Amino acid sequence: MLRHESLNPVMIPFTKLAGSGNDFILIDNRRGVIPASKLKRLAVQLCRRGLSVGADGLIVVEPSSRADFKWGFFNSDGSRAGFCGNGARCVARFAHIKKIAPKKMIFETRVGLISAQVMSTRDERVKVCMPNPKNLRLNLQLLVNRKAHVVHSIDTGVPHCVYLVKDINAVDVQGLGEAMRHHKLFSPSGTNVNFVTVLNEGHISIRTYERGVEGETLACGTGSVAAAVIASKLFSFTSPVTVIPSSGISLIVSFGFNTKGEHQNIFLEGDARVIYDGHIKPGALS
Repeated sequence: MLRHESLNPVMIPFTKLAGSGNDFILIDNRRGVIPASKLKRLAVQLCRRGLSVGADGLIVVEPSSRADFKWGFFNSDGSRAGFCGNGARCVARFAHIKKIAPKKMIFETRVGLISAQVMSTRDERVKVCMPNPKNLRLNLQLLVNRKAHVVHSIDTGVPHCVYLVKDINAVDVQGLGEAMRHHKLFSPSGTNVNFVTVLNEGHISIRTYERGVEGETLACGTGSVAAAVIASKLFSFTSPVTVIPSSGISLIVSFGFNTKGEHQNIFLEGDARVIYDGHIKPGALS
């Protein structure tokens, strides 16, 4: 168990932010107040809804010799993810507010250096340049509960499965999402699962089962990018694509192509709203 005495919890400030409904706890840890060995457990404790702060993930800002800062990203179950699109927008706004970085910034992640820009402090818009997608696989046959499903997969910083459905409101996101997330086709690390409905040209609706949260989240940035790229491939969607997640707070995905016809220069734009500031107290860790 993480001993809150060793962290001096009352002395550790945090900020809660949300990007399109994806919520995160952000901590400036550039002075190393929280030891690296404690972060996984801290994420699990702080992200518990109803018993602590509650969030989809914990993001800590650390010093970097290559960029304005480095982030440490932890899912609510304590696992580390390579990247998170909504989290990236939130950490960019946090870094600008706390004067850690200018409006245009570069930060270090496990998938490389990421550039971001705070578009407007008034309406909380932030744009992030996403990692180029890789490992695109179309029309995969997925057998779940003796029923075959045609899905598509791609890695947009983390692995994603995209499943096109006619009625997004009728989908069993928890049940089917969990089964697909652990399917042997995506072993050993598993995948995030996105249920997508095409609304009209350039607009899609999405619901996401997130690996690491192990349930549906109100939005997923990398999932929105995955869905937009797949829609571009299957339906010749042009840039930009508007993605409407469960929160109803739209995300804009824009992109270009290289000479091989592969997607590049992908940007994710959306809100990064500050919910509140606070301090970690012993009750949040018990």
